[in-house]
Amino acid sequence: MGLVNKIDRELNSPVWLAGLEAVLDPERISVAAETRAEFGTDRWHASAKPEVVVQALSCDDVVATMKFANKNGIPVTTRGSGVGYVGGCVPVSGGILLSVKKMNRILEVNSGDGVAVVEPGVILNDLQEMVRECGCYYPPDPASLKECSVGGTIATNAGGPRCVKYGVTRHYILGLEVVLPTGEVLETGGRCHKNKTGLDLIGMFVGSEGLLGVITKATLRLIPHPEARAMLTAVFPEFEAAAVAVQTILNSGWQPSGLEITDGFTLSAARDRLGSEVLPAGDAHLIVELDGRQDSILNDLAHLRELIESLGANSVEEARDKESCEAIWNLRREFSYSLRDTGLIKLNEDVVVPRSKLVELVQFARKLELETGIPVACFGHAGDGNIHTNLMVKDYDTDEAAREKADEALDILFKWIIENDGQITGEHGVGLAKKRWFKDAVSPVSINVHRQLKATLDPNGILNPGKFIES
Repeated sequence: MGLVNKIDRELNSPVWLAGLEAVLDPERISVAAETRAEFGTDRWHASAKPEVVVQALSCDDVVATMKFANKNGIPVTTRGSGVGYVGGCVPVSGGILLSVKKMNRILEVNSGDGVAVVEPGVILNDLQEMVRECGCYYPPDPASLKECSVGGTIATNAGGPRCVKYGVTRHYILGLEVVLPTGEVLETGGRCHKNKTGLDLIGMFVGSEGLLGVITKATLRLIPHPEARAMLTAVFPEFEAAAVAVQTILNSGWQPSGLEITDGFTLSAARDRLGSEVLPAGDAHLIVELDGRQDSILNDLAHLRELIESLGANSVEEARDKESCEAIWNLRREFSYSLRDTGLIKLNEDVVVPRSKLVELVQFARKLELETGIPVACFGHAGDGNIHTNLMVKDYDTDEAAREKADEALDILFKWIIENDGQITGEHGVGLAKKRWFKDAVSPVSINVHRQLKATLDPNGILNPGKFIES
């Protein structure tokens, strides 16, 4: 043991550390200050240091950790890659931060059964590239796909641009191995594409944000990879016109595999980051992707272009092959980073409205911006009503008045969303960031059912405490 680690151990060790080391390889355990700081945050603004970081390599490591923690009443917060936006893996109650990042093996890809079996730390993009080699497709594709872990996407029921056609993560989970807070191992589901044996326990864990169990293995549904894809990008003079175009495309019988919209504030930031020549002039940007058979895709693209041009687009550009399509998606993934470059704090709100209220959401966002003086950057998955409505706030972390003003604006936003049959989160989760609105977003009966499930599976309340399900 080095001198620095020895000092860290003497200064930072909890009284129960020796007991944990007795049931788990000490090499998996760290009390180093820099490690605890690294694993104590995600991409939200909050952070909290755990007392100990456990980096599991196997299901047995997770079992040993959970049994020890449950017996001794020690909080455990699970973390994958830590790229969430709501503080979901921030260990606000201290205790053990259980990282599954090193459980990163792709155990099986079977095109005959249409399944992949993976550990939770597998990076999503690595999985997608491997299954593509055998002609298969795993559609969920959040913007962070090159960084996020499969376990994290399951814990948040992540989505992405292709949800409009293919659905969210839940639609691709066939089976799970989950270590419960007591240390018991639950195996639910399997590798069959249809299964109605018992209750939908899988659905209980997908989107559970680490509150009910620790996912240690997942069996994923694969589908045949589309033979071809093609895309259109269009720039409109104003955001409302692009929102109307979204509704018109869907109402005209089209089923795009991606339908994304971006507002003027975000476009301006992207031009600053990437160069003004990257995006044509205009105050709104629309991305439409089609996929299907090679012999029909370009004919479909031509008909769709006619429709979009008739809706008042300033310009329309085509992408006819894989490389040019991927260039557009890479540009789209830069939008979030472009907003970060503004120096403002991005309160990343992944609200959802019924698709028919998309234009109303856009109009409300503009009104909120005018009334509060806080820029509102809107972009995202227009095809399923999941528009990231981001408040861009100066000095949110350091100026109490700025924070209070922004939080009041968020209250206004979420109140409007709830009153208009929307949801406060579509893919990031509730975590810490949206905890205070959870009770308004669901019914009292629903809150009670959440609490009963939590109490049944986690009787000592050790797993990810302090989040949206209160004891």
